[in-house]
Amino acid sequence: MCKQSRLRHRKEFDAVFRQGCIWANDLLVLRSLLNHLDHNRYGFVTSKRLGRAVVRNRVRRRLREALHALPLLAGWDIVISARASAGRSDFHDLKKAVAKLLDRAGVLSRDLSPGETPS
Repeated sequence: MCKQSRLRHRKEFDAVFRQGCIWANDLLVLRSLLNHLDHNRYGFVTSKRLGRAVVRNRVRRRLREALHALPLLAGWDIVISARASAGRSDFHDLKKAVAKLLDRAGVLSRDLSPGETPS
């Protein structure tokens, strides 16, 4: 993920946490905020409750890959926080969870036909 696609500073994360909308499921918590840019910016939160560094890094890599595969609308700051159960989940479960949350948030592009799950 290139530098312009990342939330890197504390104030950027704080803005999403303070002003953004929240959606959650068993594996993840998604916060989104309109950023009025021509691209999306992403941030990932994995606490030590998730597991050791290897587990936290694996979850972050899987979440980044899941986002690459989805057709998203531009102009959003998105922060995804992993819950403890995400460390024990495989890639397909995380990808489904991300897709459902992004759909509920209205960030997922509507190019898909009804009932079709994003691949």
